[in-house]
Amino acid sequence: MQLAPHAANPGSSRGRLHAEDEPTYRSCYQRDRDRIVHCSAFRRLEYKTQVFVNHEGDMFRTRLTHSLEVSQIGRTIARALSLNEDLTEAICLAHDLGHTPFGHAGQDALNACMKEFGGFEHNLQSLRVVDVLEEKYAAFPGLNLTFETREGILKHCSRNNARELGEVGRRFLEGTLPGLEAQVANLADEIAYNNHDVDDGLRAGLLDMEQLRECTIFADKFDEVISAWPGIDARRLRHELVRRMIDVLVTDLVRTSRALIESHAPADMDAVRAAGRRLIGLSPDIEAQHTDLKGFLREHLYRHYHVQRMSFKAKRVVSTLFELFLGQPDMLPTHVQARMEPGRKPGPTPALARLIADYIAGMTDRYALAEYDRLVNPSASQSA
Repeated sequence: MQLAPHAANPGSSRGRLHAEDEPTYRSCYQRDRDRIVHCSAFRRLEYKTQVFVNHEGDMFRTRLTHSLEVSQIGRTIARALSLNEDLTEAICLAHDLGHTPFGHAGQDALNACMKEFGGFEHNLQSLRVVDVLEEKYAAFPGLNLTFETREGILKHCSRNNARELGEVGRRFLEGTLPGLEAQVANLADEIAYNNHDVDDGLRAGLLDMEQLRECTIFADKFDEVISAWPGIDARRLRHELVRRMIDVLVTDLVRTSRALIESHAPADMDAVRAAGRRLIGLSPDIEAQHTDLKGFLREHLYRHYHVQRMSFKAKRVVSTLFELFLGQPDMLPTHVQARMEPGRKPGPTPALARLIADYIAGMTDRYALAEYDRLVNPSASQSA
């Protein structure tokens, strides 16, 4: 496929933190994608919560299935706009690598625990995973991804954190934008989780179709499907509704973005960064419908008592583990203790807190529950 002049060109990449020879049969962005897929943090996403805790049911989405679905949507948009599909896919697959167990409840709990030590944000943690925490290569720490992939992973960042991140954090200080592939990945993420949370919420019985008809984007598709297939069963109806809502959003995004790009006519990727506004977006009407759906989910799914109960338990597990390890770091596994700073002073330090946050954020749901049980429940097995 012929890339647009404003797309990310592998031959013009800003490169990697550590110099490497270019791959023979792949572009630099294909290499990034493959490194992400083969890393340990990506595999662990299979057992990390999206909305429902992993063991609540085998049919609910996990962080892994969510990331794959984001990637599919991102690639479709990138291809339609003649952008770099490989870079878009790499960003989509990596965007949740730093997420804690138990979804946003786990992140909120870990952020509260880290309040005195710089806080915790899963987006920044995803960059930390690919830059530092993955241990696979002899020549460098992390995955040594290209600047463009790292730029896309870092969707948002405080100015204080940006100052410590070097080149990849500069846009948050200067007010510039990421490339179009990063902008696509960001909206593909929103489209995927909103619509697939509708699917999982209906499947779990926590959402009701009649209630959802309060949302225009759902009601329009509901009427369309029922009109065409009056006797359709609930399972097929659910699938038809979700796929049609995604189609509305993706189609509108491609048309709106194409018009924005044509009106600004960026000559290259640097011109995209300096455009002064995002060039990937939805039309005002569809964006309003999309926002309405997000608000509905926040009120009726994420605040549902069943989800709140899971969140309460998740926060207790994460905060208890953090406090126990901070007070008694000798309870950390040997391989984690090996990363402690040499000659560290006794008591809580920012370095120790960050080490513990790295350990907890890397846990799967079931591993975190097992660690909690081993440390808190006297009758539990003590095997590590």
